[in-house]
Amino acid sequence: MAAPLLLRGLPLLRLRLHQHQYSAAAGIFSTPRRPWCTAAEPSGADESLSSTDKSTPAWSAGDPPKYPRWDDPDYRWKDKEAEILKDIEPITSLTKEILHSGRYVDGERLTVEDEKAVLEKLLAYHPHSEDKIGCGLDSIMVDRHPQFKRSRCLFVVRTDGGWIDFSYQKCLRAYIRDKYPSHAERFIREHFKRGSG
Repeated sequence: MAAPLLLRGLPLLRLRLHQHQYSAAAGIFSTPRRPWCTAAEPSGADESLSSTDKSTPAWSAGDPPKYPRWDDPDYRWKDKEAEILKDIEPITSLTKEILHSGRYVDGERLTVEDEKAVLEKLLAYHPHSEDKIGCGLDSIMVDRHPQFKRSRCLFVVRTDGGWIDFSYQKCLRAYIRDKYPSHAERFIREHFKRGSG
């Protein structure tokens, strides 16, 4: 009874011997590479791989594929850039409206609401806000820049009657550097004009 079972397995044994002889003749002594299944490979199998096989990524369950988008700094940058733009948009829009819409004539003091927003969202972040305020703050006004007559800007009016201009863009840059330190310089480089002190 054992002899017929042995004879049935003979063709399979011949096939395996034939494959082994073919592999030996071809100079390949390792098991075929399956890039999707690294756990089944014996250790040391990588030494016999050709350079084309080594370039094929082999992933295991513990090492999922990494998509370029996840590690791409530009991908994360776009999210942060959108967050910063959304954060500063209300005060930027208000300031541009104050300066350019005709809502205020030259030398006019801001309304209480606009002055409060400019003080809290801009002047508070100016790198030299204490120097700008000096002896005390009376109000904020809009007027022509003393040197660049075409430009309108914001001015601090002091309690002693003196007044001095301040750059709202300088205030915004300081705010961004304070709140978003790791993304500030790139944002400023891409969104603020050079020399907008």
